[in-house]
Order: sequence, then C-alpha cells, then structure tokens
Amino acid sequence: MDLTEKQLDSRVVYNGGFIEVLKDKVQLPDGSRSTREYITHPGAVAMLALLDNGKLVLERQYRYPLRREFIELPAGKIDAGEDILVTAQRELLEETGYIAREWTHLTTAWPCIGYSDERMEYFIARGLTHHGSRLDEGEFLEVFELAPDEALEWVRSGKITDSKTILGLFWLDKVLNGDWRAPE
Repeated sequence: MDLTEKQLDSRVVYNGGFIEVLKDKVQLPDGSRSTREYITHPGAVAMLALLDNGKLVLERQYRYPLRREFIELPAGKIDAGEDILVTAQRELLEETGYIAREWTHLTTAWPCIGYSDERMEYFIARGLTHHGSRLDEGEFLEVFELAPDEALEWVRSGKITDSKTILGLFWLDKVLNGDWRAPE
C-alpha cells in the first residue's frame, strides 16, 4: 500500500529566519485532498559529553515557550551548510567550554514528525578538556556534572523531561552497558 501524500501547492505562512511555517495542499493516497501545516527547521545536534570521571556534562536552562527551566544535554542548531560534527564541536565548546578528543555519532532522530522536519544528530564526546565557555549573546545556562545512572533516575522521577535528553540518555545507557554497539 502506497501511503505517500503528493504536494499540490505550498505557501509560506511565516518566515522568522530560524524557522518557517508552511501550509501545503496535498493529495492523499485515496485521491482526496487535505492540508498540512508544518515547521521547517535547520536541524540540531545533541552531545553526550562524558568526563574522565564517568560523569556527563549537562545544562540547566530556561526555555521560554514553556516558561520554566529544563535539565538538558548540550545541544545546538546546525548552521546552513555546516557539517554535523563541526556543529557538535562548536556547540559543545560554546555552551560548556569543553573540547573533546574523541567523537562518535550515535544516531539521527526526528523529535516532532507530526509538525516539523527537524532532525537531531546525537554524538558521544570523550576525552574532554575544559577551555572556557563562549555562550552566544543572550544565552544563559548553568553547566554541571551528573553520573549517567543518576541522570536516568532523574528521567524516572520527572526531573528530566526534555525528549532529546531522554532519548540520548537511553542510547548512552545501552552503549555503556554493552547492550548496543555505537556505530563505527
């Protein structure tokens, strides 16, 4: 069964520079027509930065849309034409002040498939050395260390609720426990 929806028309409803909102007319697999509204996003990276002491580098950051603070993995937007590893290295340094000697790409995930084309690229970063953070203008966050097992407990207890962080922590747990091999 072919489930493909064919785009008949598309228009930009909003262009904010960082994201665009589009409204498309589509033909459904049964021949009927409908509309689809969605956000285009440049994509992002998330880093599971492991210190030599076995702890993770995490962040506490205020997120305006939900008007509260979240505990998150270091992460950031992919700039146009930028290699995802370069993005990960840049964002880790900017947000946490760390440079990693070893990088492993874990997976690609799409966090909002119902309304966005955003993709999230996950990396494990090891061999960290601190060089001082370089936060973007208007960016405020607290960087701290937490053991992976404790981070998973924070997921269970509801202290960590950010989906990119939860997914990354579950992947890391499988890799560290030897259940899954990190891609080579």
